[in-house]
Amino acid sequence: MDKPLEKSLTQWLKGQKAACGSFLKLSILLGVANGFIIIAQAYCLATILHGVIMDNVPIAEFSNVLLGLVGLIIARALVVYARERVSFEAGKRLRETIRQAVLDKLVALGPVFIKGRPAGAWASIVLEQVEDLHDFYAKYLPQMMLAAFIPLIILVCVFPLNWAAGVVLVATAPLIPMFMILVGMGAADANRKNFTALSRLSGHFMDRLKGLSTLKLFNRGESELTKIETASEDFRSRTMSVLRMAFLSSAVLEFFAALSIAVLAVYFGFSYLGHLDFGHYGVGISLFTGLFILILAPEFYQPLRDLGAHYHAKAQAIGAAESLVELLNTPVQRDDNVEMMSEQSLDLSQVAIEAKNLQVYSQDGTCLLGPISFKVDAQHHVAIVGPSGAGKTTLINALLGFLPYRGTLTINQQPLSRIPLPYWRQHLAWLGQDPQLFHGTLRDNVALGNPQLSDEQIHALLEQANISEFVTQHAQGLDLRINDQAGGVSVGQAQRIALARALAQQASIFVLDEPTASLDEQSEQLVQAALTKAMQHKTCVMITHRLDELTHMNNVIVLDKGQIAQQGSAQQLTADKHGLFAQMLNDEQEAV
Repeated sequence: MDKPLEKSLTQWLKGQKAACGSFLKLSILLGVANGFIIIAQAYCLATILHGVIMDNVPIAEFSNVLLGLVGLIIARALVVYARERVSFEAGKRLRETIRQAVLDKLVALGPVFIKGRPAGAWASIVLEQVEDLHDFYAKYLPQMMLAAFIPLIILVCVFPLNWAAGVVLVATAPLIPMFMILVGMGAADANRKNFTALSRLSGHFMDRLKGLSTLKLFNRGESELTKIETASEDFRSRTMSVLRMAFLSSAVLEFFAALSIAVLAVYFGFSYLGHLDFGHYGVGISLFTGLFILILAPEFYQPLRDLGAHYHAKAQAIGAAESLVELLNTPVQRDDNVEMMSEQSLDLSQVAIEAKNLQVYSQDGTCLLGPISFKVDAQHHVAIVGPSGAGKTTLINALLGFLPYRGTLTINQQPLSRIPLPYWRQHLAWLGQDPQLFHGTLRDNVALGNPQLSDEQIHALLEQANISEFVTQHAQGLDLRINDQAGGVSVGQAQRIALARALAQQASIFVLDEPTASLDEQSEQLVQAALTKAMQHKTCVMITHRLDELTHMNNVIVLDKGQIAQQGSAQQLTADKHGLFAQMLNDEQEAV
């Protein structure tokens, strides 16, 4: 990873610490309090041992000091416990904030953007990579402050007693952060590659798991198993590389700390033997001085060692932040300079749509559709047909607000870009060919967009969707558990449950993407009957391949290669024997 990128990611990470609230500062204050308690403990121990050994004072004379020492031990345990809890809370709040920001961003970018990556890759970002930010805020950032403050406090206590010991501490302390920086140069890059490998493995595995039956049907199981094994081995190798760095840095930091303490111990030992006579201020080195400094010496290096141990948390966070920053900085295709209309100023009880020279683009700026012009009057039903890849779904995604566009696209003569998307979508009922039901009860799925629905209202919606009989006859009723990917119900039942959820919107416009494409004849009739009844006096825009059932449509738009090839009623298009619609209709009839 190049230095400018690493620096910018580090700045971004530090800029998010406001999400931790006051807990981050409280963690630092508790760490400082722990440092003062350590110094007080060392003072009590050195005082007792010096008095008993050198001055032959009875141990009973130090009862108050002993009680104070016990109190300090208890206080230190409480402070350490409180600091751990406070640090965890700081990291928890940060993770909740970042995860919510990621989810909000994904909602704003829409399903078209999300489908650009495998589901497993998004799961890796939302779960693993956000989780890997925790230690940076809970441990590394507080420890950075403590690594500078606590050794400084200890030096203030040591130098008045013995300048030589202070010089040894000052001279050896930089060795630890120096090596920490050297190790850290490659740690961030190793973590970034590790996250990339994990994202690749997650996406690959999730996609293959979803298509397992198809892979078995075409006898591709062994081949895909080999690919998953290769991806897993790559992830294992990169993970072990990260762990090697972590263990190497910890071992070397322990070595330097132990070596420095040993130098101090040798200095005091030779001083007591009379072989060294420097470092004191003409008073000589007492047992109290030696014990006090030697007890504090490990604590002097401990914050630096802890910082080194937590340094991999920084590298881990930088590796995780790269994908997060890239996602959060992805521009949402809405012009912030456009003044949004107030909801009260726009009546969407009836919806009319008009497009003039409309061009629809992908997230990366590629033109997918247009320029096209068309009009959908209020309460009219319009079908969009055309070969695969003609731009039908692209047009629908533009209407839903999921793709950027140029030209004019108005709703009731008001630009779509000026209408708040949540308000616009409240008046939409969308139903696709692949019903999306979520893990939970049937009640939860129907009331997903309107949690205030009563059981009576839900039953009424199920009645409209022609599935109430199945629900009332089932032992669990509205408490029927639906697993992921609509597990527990058939495709036809799932589509009708999704229809009931769409009807709960009380929408003014129905946007349909081949809602009966995957259904058997009976389910198709039930869904179509429910839609016909629900769409009375409503606007409808529907993608369909069923060209023989468009006589009830007010208008049919035929798309081909991103352009409108034909437009008119089904009867008019059928009469044009040389037109694309007639050719598609003939192909459909021949296929039957």
